[in-house]
Amino acid sequence: MSSLDPIDIFRTEAAELLDCLEATLLDLGEKPDSTALIDTAFRALHTIKGSGAMFGFDRVAAFTHDFETAFDLVRQGKVPASVELVNVSLSAKDYIRMLIEDPDNTSAIIGEAVLDELKHLVAGEAPKPSAPPVASAPPAPQGTAVVSPGWRLGLVFEADILRNGTNPLALLDDLRDLGPCQVVPRLDGVSDLAALDPEALAIAWDITLNGDVSREAIEDVFVFVGDEVTLTLTPLDVEAAPAPEPEIATEAAPAALPAPAPDAAAPAAEARTGNRRPDDRPSATVRVEAGRLDELMDRVGELVIAQARLSQLAGLQTDVGIKSISEEIERLSARLRDTTMGIRMVPIGSLFGRFRRLVHDLSRDLGKPVDFITEGEETELDKTMIERLADPLVHLIRNAIDHGIEDPARRGAGTKGPTGRIVLAAEHVGAQVLVSVSDDGAGLDAARIRAKAEEKGLVAPGTPLTDQQIYQFLFAPGFSTAQEISALSGRGVGMDVVKKTIEGLRGSIDIATVPGAGTTVSLRLPLTLAIIEGLLIRVGEGRYVLPLSAVEECVELPAADRLTRGRDFLNIRGELVPFLRLRSLFGAEGEPDPHQKVIVIAAGDARIGLVADQIIGNHQTVIKSLSKLHANVTTFSGATILGDGTAALIIDVGQLVAGDGAERIQDFQEVA
Repeated sequence: MSSLDPIDIFRTEAAELLDCLEATLLDLGEKPDSTALIDTAFRALHTIKGSGAMFGFDRVAAFTHDFETAFDLVRQGKVPASVELVNVSLSAKDYIRMLIEDPDNTSAIIGEAVLDELKHLVAGEAPKPSAPPVASAPPAPQGTAVVSPGWRLGLVFEADILRNGTNPLALLDDLRDLGPCQVVPRLDGVSDLAALDPEALAIAWDITLNGDVSREAIEDVFVFVGDEVTLTLTPLDVEAAPAPEPEIATEAAPAALPAPAPDAAAPAAEARTGNRRPDDRPSATVRVEAGRLDELMDRVGELVIAQARLSQLAGLQTDVGIKSISEEIERLSARLRDTTMGIRMVPIGSLFGRFRRLVHDLSRDLGKPVDFITEGEETELDKTMIERLADPLVHLIRNAIDHGIEDPARRGAGTKGPTGRIVLAAEHVGAQVLVSVSDDGAGLDAARIRAKAEEKGLVAPGTPLTDQQIYQFLFAPGFSTAQEISALSGRGVGMDVVKKTIEGLRGSIDIATVPGAGTTVSLRLPLTLAIIEGLLIRVGEGRYVLPLSAVEECVELPAADRLTRGRDFLNIRGELVPFLRLRSLFGAEGEPDPHQKVIVIAAGDARIGLVADQIIGNHQTVIKSLSKLHANVTTFSGATILGDGTAALIIDVGQLVAGDGAERIQDFQEVA
């Protein structure tokens, strides 16, 4: 049994906190008066500081402490959350991430420069110290000074606070940061060793804190555990007063961010509860290593192959019991496959959130105000697809802002307004996911793209091309229409990466543009790369698999069309459908089957038929990648192992239609 490194646990938790902090800061730039956003950002900083100190990341704790101190003035209402302050805070967040991910190669000079700029903004905008803070705090008892030369504290935590992910010792360290402390534990609640619960806190503390410290500063230390602590505060200079200090419980919103577990060696798959009320139910979410999910998917794939072999063998038997067991295992393996694939599915919103910062920085650097809108964040996609989609979307968004959206002066001269618009959307279309990047810029100039293609020798002058064919030149390596090379674009690198990546995911790219109104680039992707439902067919002596999601219907090929070599169109209920003969395409030998079938598949907005000798039936298809020797074979997206141990190639419908199918569809459109 392997134990997880506590440092890796901290890095994982910190990455989530930093992502939350970045999203909160970006929201704060749009809603600078939101106290909820300010409190959320402050809680994230406070948790990162405490966790960093706990796990030995002293540079992280020190830098975050200074960052938190400056940002606390925003929380108190003494400094407004300006755009400049948000930008510097984002830079500070980036530096914290660098300190966590690669501390040895992160220079302290960068952090000092960020803090200097942050302190300059705070010092330049802060009002006089006498200004009252906006943040509310419990009123001090009558006759008690707000600032005291010292305090006597009684600290009693709920017994379940350790289980809820809070480390009381880290809170005591925060108290020591306020001034000299004398900490004395109360051990009267500790039971005998035999009856001791190691996960229940039985210790309380009496603390003497010296120095000019405000009540608010002390209560801020416990802002995240307000419902799990009983705090008594007595100023040292009024301890002899006849009226005793009343016991108060600090009031604070429960922490909305996860805190590190007190046991550093706890497995990452442990249920994550964060700070919660004692009567709350723990979260059902568990953390599992990605490698374990991949291994589980491989095992399920092997099970599916074995089940297919069992079904084939059972079909040759006459024993009803064996057939019944085979059918039961087939049903269970299908359910296990669906469940496992569901575990791998992740909402695409987890990817979309990364691009808010990209748009924010590009908008600032290029001087182009941009509204970034996301739609369909709840659309789920295989986690492997999510990871591999990141780079293509970065290139598409950069191009949309740099090339697509015009300068504010040019936009303002028209009817659009100076602020551009980028829409990143996702939706399920059948068994595919459609991800699109749209802008409201100038649109594509087909004439300019063609001229550049002719200049680079990609097409001969005078060659007849459709607009869609011209737009495909944008994905050629080294192709760019930019007149000047900048830090962002102009070298022709990027769009070819987009095409290669999407094709590697068995997807396709569509471009739609309206001159003067904008451009939309759409990516059509399969839901998963692991296991699909397929339709097993025979062409000659070979067997092939078609993704069942692309199949619309299957019909008999009329006898009159079996041997003709003219215009291959099929009349299906009054609608003409062009078709391809797979025997000719794959070079199959021998005579065709007398009862050939036509499998009608979707090809974008069109339909096209594929003629096969036989339809064998449905097949749970475990996708295996082809070797590097077959990298140029675009007709097939992979292979699978059948129940008898032989291999069958998986037909890439998109590539097939884009190649031979495109000519057949064009012929059909000319006839129609």
